[in-house]
Amino acid sequence: MESKWGKVIIHASAFIAPVLVPILFFLLSSEEEIKRLSIQALLFQVVMWLLIGISSFFSVVLIGIPFLIVFVIMTIVVPIIGIVKALSNEKWNYPIVGRWV
Repeated sequence: MESKWGKVIIHASAFIAPVLVPILFFLLSSEEEIKRLSIQALLFQVVMWLLIGISSFFSVVLIGIPFLIVFVIMTIVVPIIGIVKALSNEKWNYPIVGRWV
């Protein structure tokens, strides 16, 4: 599979199967860039779920509502940015976790 479409599928998986697809690409791909991106996508989803969970907990006392809104928007917008960058063949790392991998 061409690297460009692999990247698009990994980014788009955030809306369909955010855990399964990155793991499959990591295990089945031989390209280092695809492996790195699949780990980033998986870590990004885990971190965002954690942040949304913490924000939901703090929403009880109204402190977490602004954070909850920001993190939900990030969970939707960031993969879309990744898809656009992958279609234009630009190198792109996920925010927050991009430097971890």
